[in-house]
Amino acid sequence: MALVLSALLAPAAAAAGSGFGPQARVGFTVGDQWEPTIAADGYGHVYILYPQYGTLPGCSSCPLPTMVLVTSSDNGVTFEAPHPIAPPSSGQFDPQITVDPVDHRTLYAAWLENNKRDTVVAKSADFGQSWSLVIAARNDDTDKPVLAVRGADVYVAFSNELEMRVAASHDGGITFTSYQIARPLPSSSLAGGGAVDPAGNVYFAWSAYLRSRRKVTVHLYTSRSTDGGKTWSPTLMDTSAVPPDCTAYRCGWAYLGAQISMASDAAGTLYALWNSGEVDRGPERIYFASSTTAGATWSPKVDVSAAASSVEHAFPAIAAGAAGDVRIAWMDSRNSPHWNTYYRSSTNGGATWSAESRISSHVSGYNYIYRDGFGFPFGDYFEMDIDSRGQTQTVWGEGLNFKSPGSIWYSSGR
Repeated sequence: MALVLSALLAPAAAAAGSGFGPQARVGFTVGDQWEPTIAADGYGHVYILYPQYGTLPGCSSCPLPTMVLVTSSDNGVTFEAPHPIAPPSSGQFDPQITVDPVDHRTLYAAWLENNKRDTVVAKSADFGQSWSLVIAARNDDTDKPVLAVRGADVYVAFSNELEMRVAASHDGGITFTSYQIARPLPSSSLAGGGAVDPAGNVYFAWSAYLRSRRKVTVHLYTSRSTDGGKTWSPTLMDTSAVPPDCTAYRCGWAYLGAQISMASDAAGTLYALWNSGEVDRGPERIYFASSTTAGATWSPKVDVSAAASSVEHAFPAIAAGAAGDVRIAWMDSRNSPHWNTYYRSSTNGGATWSAESRISSHVSGYNYIYRDGFGFPFGDYFEMDIDSRGQTQTVWGEGLNFKSPGSIWYSSGR
């Protein structure tokens, strides 16, 4: 049964000047919803995948978290009831979902299970009604898978202990072979985004947390493979200082640290978006760069936020469509101590940008939502995509702090 979003919620006013509709809650309304991912196809479908914590309605014996899928067949006007994407055998973490940009139909998802030892890739050819699953890689201490797909080429990058790895498939996700993206590092690494360009080159953006003399700096990279994932060449995009302190929000030392995401448009231009800081534990900014040379060279980084220099920025999200069409979003605390989600778009590859839009809005009845923002980002990332009408579809998490119950919120616009 489809649920009309406006019927689920009390009215919420969109921010003045925003081209987005009021935010609406998606997923189950009990338990915790966390770290959502979103994809839109060429047939009017929007897919949101997220891990359900706390409790799973209708399945008291299901492991937690369980991956839950929420689907719309009318570009987000209504959504079907949420349901598990596949029968879970163990807890499922860190979702990814994407649509093949060649046929605009075939749907892929990825997550971790078996105590984060197994990287699972799922495929659907019937708009998410049924799925085939395969274990793409099996390792200890795996984190943050990132999907990148084009035609028969399916890649999922992930951190494995102290190195970055990728599982690559060239038969549409039936079989996978694992390769090393980056050698083991003295600390940890996290994937943040990926893309396959029209020429078949594959790219992943990732952060490396490096410890030296009791100090942690973050190096932000993009890596390129021209041979199907076998070998990789890295480009250092930026270096960030020690991450901002997060103890006031009950989260870990690196939660607000530097992250990097990336996308490719239909012409093969690459775009990267990241947060980084110059002062240890100081506020971080949002930066953008592009490449028209298949990642061999990049434009100088540009600060794309209009907020004051003292404002903390985090959690970059990016999507690209036709040639020159790039859209970016992030979270910042310019309404301190509260946070909001902001958005900009460009039709000329980032040469000029639209005015900022605040896409998070007020909803009554939640102790973490205020008139000028929400308490804290709930989850390590959020995502957006471009639907069949050219509209932006986005989903993010909000909570009072890192530990509190939170939920995921949806909006679309341009």
